[in-house]
Amino acid sequence: MGTPAGTAARHGQGTLPTGQYWQGWSVPDPAGVVVLVHGAHEHGGRYAHVAERLAAGGYASYAPDHPGHGRSPGRRGNIASLAAAVEGVAQTSRAAADRHPGVPLFVYGHSLGGLVALQYLTGEPHERVAGGVVSAPALDTSTANPVQRVLAPVLSRLAPDLGVLQLDAETVSRDPEVVAAYRSDPLNHTGRMAARTGTEIMLGAAAMPARLRGLRLPLLVLHGGADRLMPPSASEVVRAHAGSPDLTVRIWDGLFHEPHNEPEKDQVLDDVVAWLDARRTGGERR
Repeated sequence: MGTPAGTAARHGQGTLPTGQYWQGWSVPDPAGVVVLVHGAHEHGGRYAHVAERLAAGGYASYAPDHPGHGRSPGRRGNIASLAAAVEGVAQTSRAAADRHPGVPLFVYGHSLGGLVALQYLTGEPHERVAGGVVSAPALDTSTANPVQRVLAPVLSRLAPDLGVLQLDAETVSRDPEVVAAYRSDPLNHTGRMAARTGTEIMLGAAAMPARLRGLRLPLLVLHGGADRLMPPSASEVVRAHAGSPDLTVRIWDGLFHEPHNEPEKDQVLDDVVAWLDARRTGGERR
């Protein structure tokens, strides 16, 4: 029968075998489970309101903190490797599947988390993964000049924690309260992006078009049309290369980098839940 609409989520937390911190929002008898994958310099706790909206729709959700982010160990802002972040998603997915047998799994990743989610989905996702949602996926590296592209792997190896790029909090949302909360959140990394993280994003983005061609899972792509941090052209990479027969790309006019934190967030999240509802009966992949 599924969870009644409007059910409040029950919060839990723990540690993955990798040592990464995770937190979850469970509901009784869920219709599905969503693994939330956060972006660079933030943490899973910033998705509590997303989890609550999912819970109201009957979905449990779980969010790991990447290495070097939030409450997970590691040098601040340094994800160690794209593979390490993907492993955190894989372990969270397995734990969520064990906790909620018989229901479909979905992966919802934002920005760097969108790249991590796509890396996971184009690899060996759990057999019960029924689809993915990616928001402003980190697939556009056009701002890097040829010299930076050559030097990035060298810096990543020799000085992995060196700060190379400052992210502008003003680009996150048009809501000044969201920006203020982002800046004051002690679990966010407010320093420059680490050379290792930047390099992992650049290399992962460069390899993603080829990986996307083999993707067959349903995919929803969201992007703010006024995103200055990760331009909408990043989502066009997915549109151009994904092999998914069920692919939806939605560009929200005027929205900034985090559609789920914009003044229009209720409409955005309603659309996400409606998309999940339409695909949750797929069960295990054939």
